[in-house]
Amino acid sequence: MNEEYVNLPLVKNQEKNRFELKIGDYTVFIDYKERSRKIWLIHTESPEELKGKGAATAVIEKTLAYIEENGYKLIPICPVVVAYLKRHTDWNRILDASVEPF
Repeated sequence: MNEEYVNLPLVKNQEKNRFELKIGDYTVFIDYKERSRKIWLIHTESPEELKGKGAATAVIEKTLAYIEENGYKLIPICPVVVAYLKRHTDWNRILDASVEPF
């Protein structure tokens, strides 16, 4: 994760069902669904102004840490999250049993 994002807080916006990371005037987010201690990560979005600056990676890493720290299991649907997990297979430890490890 880029150093500039390390201390930014991840917000679990339950009204909008998304994890958010506010970077300056912009918000990067991952839409999610939650049920029975499982979280489905559905869609990641980063404003055009932040593309290529590691913002999506930062929100993914912070979201995965949240899932692990809070005892949830992950079901990744979002292609961006899936691509991240394929490069960082150590996160297989939080995958739900119904998901094939990467």
